Parts: sequence; structure tokens; C-alpha cells
Amino acid sequence: MYHHFLADLASTGPILLVAALGVFVVVLDAFRNDDAAIPWIAGLGMAVAAGFQMLAIGEGRTAFDGQVFVGGPAAVANVIILIGAIASVALTVPYLSRIGRNYGEVHALILFATAGMMTLASAGSLVTLFVGLETMSVCLYVLTGLVREESTANESALKYFLLGAFSTGFFLYGLALLYGATGTMDLTGLAAGLEETGRNGLFLAGVGLLLVGFFFKVSAVPFHMWTPDVYQGAPTALTAFMSTASKAATFVALAVVLSRALPPELVGGTVQLVLVIVAAVTMVGGNVVALMQTNVKRMLAYSSVAHAGYILAGLAAGSAEGYGGALFYLLAYTLMNLGAFGVMGALEWDAEQGADQDLDSLAGIGYRKPFLGVAMGVFMFALTGFPPLAGFIGKYLVFAAAVRADLTWLAVLGVLASVVSGYYYLRVLVVMWMKSPDDAPENAKLAFPVSRGTGAVIVVCGIALLLLGILPSHIIDVTLAAFGADAVVAVAP
Repeated sequence: MYHHFLADLASTGPILLVAALGVFVVVLDAFRNDDAAIPWIAGLGMAVAAGFQMLAIGEGRTAFDGQVFVGGPAAVANVIILIGAIASVALTVPYLSRIGRNYGEVHALILFATAGMMTLASAGSLVTLFVGLETMSVCLYVLTGLVREESTANESALKYFLLGAFSTGFFLYGLALLYGATGTMDLTGLAAGLEETGRNGLFLAGVGLLLVGFFFKVSAVPFHMWTPDVYQGAPTALTAFMSTASKAATFVALAVVLSRALPPELVGGTVQLVLVIVAAVTMVGGNVVALMQTNVKRMLAYSSVAHAGYILAGLAAGSAEGYGGALFYLLAYTLMNLGAFGVMGALEWDAEQGADQDLDSLAGIGYRKPFLGVAMGVFMFALTGFPPLAGFIGKYLVFAAAVRADLTWLAVLGVLASVVSGYYYLRVLVVMWMKSPDDAPENAKLAFPVSRGTGAVIVVCGIALLLLGILPSHIIDVTLAAFGADAVVAVAP
């Protein structure tokens, strides 16, 4: 391993750069408290890391004796994570400045969380998997409770921490059982280790506990109960970060475990059965409960739960096409959610980070702020899965993979769930464009200017969703090739 130390450092350079930037920001903030240059340093540094990561997209390899995957799905996932982090930094500066919380430490935490997410998505061993997951989680716990004076923020942070710690116990115990069953920590060596030991019962128990930990982090039913409270209580701009980048990292880590660590007969058998059941319940449960929400952030939280179900449907296919389709879906989902939360952050009028921001407060927004009204229309249609936006392509890819895996009923259920979701997504647009501005509460009529950073994120996300929907072939090739899938075969059901 040490003979290739410098080469391994170079291979993992983007992750190390983001982590080093976090340390640098902490030191800089100690001498120049809340300096205006800190967000620029964080954003530009992550943009450089994203550039280097794009160059690494291609055939996958390992670094540090198999502890870290480089290239392949790890590279694509890290680009998605960095897109979410950079956009979140741009959203947080005007948002947190408006509520008086634009601390330098916030951007340091975003950098550390991003480094943890990239480590999680690149994990080549059980130890690396756990280190990345916990680095990400601890930072998100702190960011959730950023506004300590608000009871909703404190409650959300406490719930997130307690349930997160509980799920970590399952995850860690699962890792211990997997090591006991195989005698190795390397993901690629688990299947071979199981053949040598023959401890199938112990291995199955470890896989089950590992899946519980993953299901919690991606907000799958019934492990989703923290999601609406955390989304509602956290600062809106930071909710955009935790709902996109962290989900991308966790889903890719799960896909890597399924595709590289577990025996194929297990992935196509017991594990597939579990994924199918959880995907079905998550799609239905998330959409049905979202129908009853009046708070916009809680509605988007249950929407996030439903989208986790769609992605799980792709993973349940157990094929390279399903994993690659899920990767494309994660890119589209990141753009959709960043834009939607960006709009909601710009429209936020209450003093509780949107905790009291209900649908009625959006009455007439389309006429008072047509830019935000039109942009929200794009994001709501994309989340529903309307063509020609990227959300439609993402759903097509994961459902097509499910059909090819003889899970047609699951794909049909996903399509029906998407139809149901159209009601609460389009309800937002009905309130924005078809209700009188006079119906909105007086506080909601405050004229918050849309900052350049927020406007830029909203415009870029909207244009990217349109381009990915009209000209998706190149990105589809990249995401499917990351898992070794044939793009021509994957697109045709």
C-alpha cells in the first residue's frame, strides 16, 4: 500500500481537498470571524474538486489497498454531491444573512459534511463506509439545530440526533456481524469470505441490520419518521443540502454494496424481496401522507420519502441498468429539490425557518413574483415526472429496469404513485397562480428581494432539468457506464 501512497493521495485528492478546506475555514474564521470570503472559498474550492472529479469519471479502481473506490459510480456520485453542496452554499449566504445566522462555521460544517458524503459514496470497506456515514451525520445534526433560539429547530435536531444514533447502532452492529461472518472488511471480499466460513445466518443478520441503517438515512418507510420534523425545523437553505447531497451519497453507497459486496444469489433473492417491499410501501406511504400536508416543507419532506421509493425500485431490479438509472435519478432529484427549496427559501416570511409556511401563504405569488412562480412550476412538474423534464427520464429509467427484472407490478405501482403525487405538486401551482394575492396572510406579502445567488441557483437548476430531459443521452451513458450497463439496452424496456 505504501508504495502507491502518493498515487493514492492524488486519486482521493477531491475528498482531501474538501476536508482540508473545512479545516482552513475553521482556522480563518477564528481570526476573521464570519468573513465574507468564507463562502467564496468554500464554493470555489468545491468547484475545483468537482472539476477534478469529472476527470476521474471512467473505469473504476481502488486506492489505499481497496479502502476507497475511485472513478466509476464513486466519481459520478461525488460530482452530484458537490453540485448539491455548491448550490447550497449559494443559497445559504443570502438566506442565513436574512435571519442573522450567516456564521463561518456553517460553511465549515457543509465542507466537512460534504467530505463525509464523498467518503461514503467512495467507500471500499466497511470501516470507510462507517467513517463517511458518521462524518456526514454529525455535521447534519448540528446544521439542523443552527437556530438554537427556536423550539422547532431544537426539537428537530434532537429527534434527528436520537433516531440517527439509534440507527447507527443497527448499522454498526451489522458491520460487526458481516466481519464476523466473512473475516474481512473489504466490500469486494465479503462474498469470498462468506464462501470460506459458511456462516450464512450471521451474514444474513448483518446484511439485514446494514439495510436498516441505509433505509433510515434515505428516509424509507417505516424508517422515515424523522424526515418531516427535520425538514420543517431546519433552515430552508440547509434543508436543500441535507435532502439532496446526503441522499445521493447514501443511495450510491447502498448500490455499491448491492453490486460489489453481496453474492448475486442473495441480491436476486432475499435482499430483492426486502427492497421490493420497502420500495412499494415507501412510494405509496410517502405520496399518500403528502396529500394531507398543508405545510409546504412537510409536503416536500414526504415527497422526498416517495422519491426514495422510486429510487429503491431501480435498486430492487438488482441489475447494472437499475443502479445506473438510480444514479441518473439522483442527479435529476438533486436539481429538482435544490430549485424547489431555493424558491421556498426566497418566499419564506415566518420567523421559524418555514415551520409555519403553509400553502395559503403562497396565494398569488405567480402574479406578485412571476419569476419564482414560473420556476416553481418547472420544479413541481419535474418532481411529478412530466416530460420533457429530467424527472420523467429518471423515472423511466428506474421503472424500465424494474420491468426487465420481472417487477412489472412494482413499476406500475410507481407510475400510479406518481399520478397521485401530481395532485399535491400541482396544488402548489394552483395556489400560486389561481388564488388571489389578497388571500395570503399579511406577513406573507412582505417583499423579500431574490438575491443573485438564489436566482442563479434557481435558473441553473431549471435549465439543467430541461436540458437533461431533452438531451439526456450523454449523461445516461455516463451514469449507466458507471455500473457497467449498456445504455442502448438500458433505455429500451
